[in-house]
Amino acid sequence: MRVGLSYQLRWPTRLAGAVGLQAPGLAEHPLFALLQALRCHGSIRPAAQSLGLSYRHVWGELKRWEGELGRELVVWTKGQRATLAPFGEKLMWAEQRAQARLRPQLELLRTELERVFVEAFDRQVDTLSLCAGDDPSLLLMRDLARQRGLRLDLAFRSTTLEALRALDAGRCTLAGFHVRDGIDKQSLSARLYRPWLRPGHHKLIECAHRTQGLMVQPGNPLRVATLADLVRPDVHWATHAPETGTRILLDELFAEAGLAAPDPALVEPTHDAVAAAVVSGAADAAFGLEAAARAARLQFIPLARERYALLVRKSELQGNPALRHLMDLLGSPAWRHALGTLPGYAAKTPGTACALGRVLPWWYTRGARQTPPPQATAARTPRPEPMTQRTQDVVQAALA
Repeated sequence: MRVGLSYQLRWPTRLAGAVGLQAPGLAEHPLFALLQALRCHGSIRPAAQSLGLSYRHVWGELKRWEGELGRELVVWTKGQRATLAPFGEKLMWAEQRAQARLRPQLELLRTELERVFVEAFDRQVDTLSLCAGDDPSLLLMRDLARQRGLRLDLAFRSTTLEALRALDAGRCTLAGFHVRDGIDKQSLSARLYRPWLRPGHHKLIECAHRTQGLMVQPGNPLRVATLADLVRPDVHWATHAPETGTRILLDELFAEAGLAAPDPALVEPTHDAVAAAVVSGAADAAFGLEAAARAARLQFIPLARERYALLVRKSELQGNPALRHLMDLLGSPAWRHALGTLPGYAAKTPGTACALGRVLPWWYTRGARQTPPPQATAARTPRPEPMTQRTQDVVQAALA
């Protein structure tokens, strides 16, 4: 049986949450919106109201899809809440995991489309380009910047090291960077990041501190409490790919605990995706951001606190008015308030430009060479076109 699904790209204009920010763009399909609403409300009437639809329409659509798929989507029991049938539950969570994986590509598409409109209608808008790995605070930063007349070209890279390489090659103005305070100069983070941090050439702009740790099902049925539990054969866990900042942190924590890092059962590209893997039952536990765990209503066990900052060339601080505009925004009460909506995030001195040696004591070892290693240099790629073929392929596949 072949079933076609047509998705609609949506970037909502309504204000979201107490800070009045736009929600991230999504590829939407009405069937999955119905399933999520019904799972949440347990009845057609409130589910229909939450979607702005009629009772008759929701009932008819559910029956139509059950007929088309040949499988039961919802279990109706008189006098009890409606629940998703096993097939409906499996279908919904498979789509949620796909959405979480595609989110960075959809955000890239959004950035490219916005660039087209800015170039067509308003070339005078201040613009900054930012490359980074997956982090939800950057979406808040971008939307706050837009409200203040500053355009933040946000390009999510696969890994933190890839973002640092892009900055080194001149393909962006800023690179997202996160690391724990107080790490040893021979730690994994120090050894991997030090070659990309140049003496007298870079500064760090403070953004936030954030918490990472273990995500588990509510009630923690397998009693996962520490990294040692991930070594157990009965625990299937998910995490990020090698070279991502989160995977580097995790491997470093394993080493500090004297444990050999086991192979994960699943490798996912985003924090939302690892959380969705736990919610769907594809994994028993995952390592990632507290914000992603709380959003997915998972239990969270904190393990590490990180500094999140933006790496920038020192020359840009002296001659780029748009960068000063961004720093003023990060130092504003609005940014602190926005971070307050993300569990596990807090701001200490946001918007401050810091010397690397003061913030990262391991950054400089006198006499050490500060040039990228040969394997890192070989990994650089040419300056990308505004819309890469890979982005087009991914988006077309999502909408097929």
